[in-house]
Amino acid sequence: MTKGSIAAIETFGLVDGPGIRTVVFLNGCQLRCKYCHNPEMWKMQQKNYTPQELVNKLIRFKPYYKRNNGGVTFSGGEPLMQIDFLIETCKLLKKHNIHIALDTAGVGIGKYKKLLAYVDLIIFDVKHTDSLEYKNLTGHTDKESFKFLNIANKLNKPFWIRQVVVPNLMDNDAYLISLKNYLTKNIKNIEKIEFIPYHKLGSEKYEKLGIPNPYKDMVEMDKVKTKELENKFLKMFY
Repeated sequence: MTKGSIAAIETFGLVDGPGIRTVVFLNGCQLRCKYCHNPEMWKMQQKNYTPQELVNKLIRFKPYYKRNNGGVTFSGGEPLMQIDFLIETCKLLKKHNIHIALDTAGVGIGKYKKLLAYVDLIIFDVKHTDSLEYKNLTGHTDKESFKFLNIANKLNKPFWIRQVVVPNLMDNDAYLISLKNYLTKNIKNIEKIEFIPYHKLGSEKYEKLGIPNPYKDMVEMDKVKTKELENKFLKMFY
C-alpha cells in the first residue's frame, strides 16, 4: 500500500492558490536552496498517511472550498518526490470535484503527465533564470525543471509564478529582464506573478538540525523594495 510522508497540514490557507485552501506539506526535496526556510523537509520522514486517509481528512473542508472557490494545495519540500502517493491522492480528490494546486520547483522523479491530469493549477517556484546560477543556488541542475515545464505546457496548465528575491542577486534590472525572457520562452498560461522577499525565519532550524546555513550572514530583503520590483516587472511583462 502506498503511503505518504506528510510534514504538516495547514487549514484555511489564503495565499497558496485561489480561495480558502488546505495546504499539505510533503517531505523530501532534491534541491538545497540556499534561502530555504524548511530544511527539515529535505529528507523523507516517517510515512504517516495512505491516500485515502489523507483524502478523508481533506474532504471535511469541502464546504469551505466550494463556498470560496478554494481547494487543496500540495507543497513541500517538493511534492513531486512522492509522485505515486500524490497521483493516488489527487485521483481520489477529483472524485469529490476538489480543485487541486501544485506548489513545485518541477524537480521530481517523473510521471509528471500522469499527475498533471488531475492538477488544476501549478504554482511554480522560479529559482534562477541562469543555469549556472541555478546550480549555485540549489545544488542541482535545472534540466529536470524544464522537463516538467515542457509537459505542463503541452497540457496547457495554468501557472502562478513565484520568485524569491535575494538581495544583490535578483533585485536589479538585469535580472528582471532575464526573468521576462525566461518566462516568455519557457512557460505558457501565466495567470499571476508574485515576488517574495528573502527572509530569515528558518535560520533557527539550521542550528537545531546541525546543518550549515549558507545564508547565515545574508540580510533580509526589504519588503517595500520587493513590491516595487514586482510592480516594475509586471509593467515590463504584460
